[in-house]
Amino acid sequence: MKRYSLRREVGLGLLVYAVYLTVRWLVLREGGRARARRNAERIVEAERRLGLDFEPALQRVVLRAPRVVHGLNLGYGVFNVGLTAGWLILLYRRRDPAFHRLRRASVLAHLGAQPVFLAFPTEPPRALDGFVDTLSEVSGFDLEHPFLVRLYNPVAAMPSLHVAFAVVTGTAIAERARTRPVKTAAYLYPALVTAVVAATGNHYVLDAAVGAALGAAARLTP
Repeated sequence: MKRYSLRREVGLGLLVYAVYLTVRWLVLREGGRARARRNAERIVEAERRLGLDFEPALQRVVLRAPRVVHGLNLGYGVFNVGLTAGWLILLYRRRDPAFHRLRRASVLAHLGAQPVFLAFPTEPPRALDGFVDTLSEVSGFDLEHPFLVRLYNPVAAMPSLHVAFAVVTGTAIAERARTRPVKTAAYLYPALVTAVVAATGNHYVLDAAVGAALGAAARLTP
């Protein structure tokens, strides 16, 4: 029988976050920002060669509607992680057996990204010329603030954890959905998140593709 221990879950969450911050520290202390910019430029060039450089065009479209951009920024900053955490909390409170599989997949997706963050640090599009930092320029929220930047890894664009979590959570919700509209929306959720992270200048299309593959792999665990 599966155990439900709040202390264990909180401890696991803090451990995963500690690993994330340790990777951040290791990367940034060794000239990681410069490496991250070079890697970002490599991704941009690769997307151009593959015909996948949709991000600037998508940004031009959404920037015509600032209110829409505010909503996209909110979705990027709050909704994505909030949905995963909220669904986990709901399953935990119900002592639902599906909780353990979703929690395990979420942890595996997060930890699975860390070696890539360490070996291939990548600046997000918003840090490069030709892209717009919608969070800062439209919503006035500066992710590079000296306090905020200590709480996350600013050179962890590849792979996109937002998309990885969207795959993990969207699939989990779809499996439990009782109506076709909800099931369809859940399966389309990763595509929506991909559009949001690209439109807000936080991830490249290739980031999203690798993030989706990471999420799918994490879901394969029994």
